[in-house]
Amino acid sequence: MPRKKVKKSTKATASKKRVKLEDLSQAHGKEEKFRPTTLDQIWGDTGLSKYSTLEESEYEGSLDEMNKSDLQTHATQVGIIPVDNRDMLTQRLVREFRNHVNSFRAPQERKQANRNMSKEVSRILAEGR
Repeated sequence: MPRKKVKKSTKATASKKRVKLEDLSQAHGKEEKFRPTTLDQIWGDTGLSKYSTLEESEYEGSLDEMNKSDLQTHATQVGIIPVDNRDMLTQRLVREFRNHVNSFRAPQERKQANRNMSKEVSRILAEGR
């Protein structure tokens, strides 16, 4: 007896339509305002003087292009003691770069709204403490 031909359902077309998470971007619509944390920032320093960029991918690309002696020279200019291991030195430089960028991107503190609540409302909210 010959076998019946069974049609296979094609799920491959469904997987082709899926969008990768890396390709998606989300906008929140909030204007990013950062507060200055140093006097240099108040006087107008943008943070580009030390590393010439604030983008981590650009900085890592420039580190990849440097040879070992250039990396060690750059480390002394930044204020890091150079080590002989290239990978460890690169990790330290990237960590220091992230700290530098984060100091220039400190978010502004949110102001607490003055809320006048009745004693009954504050008593109910305090029950969970």
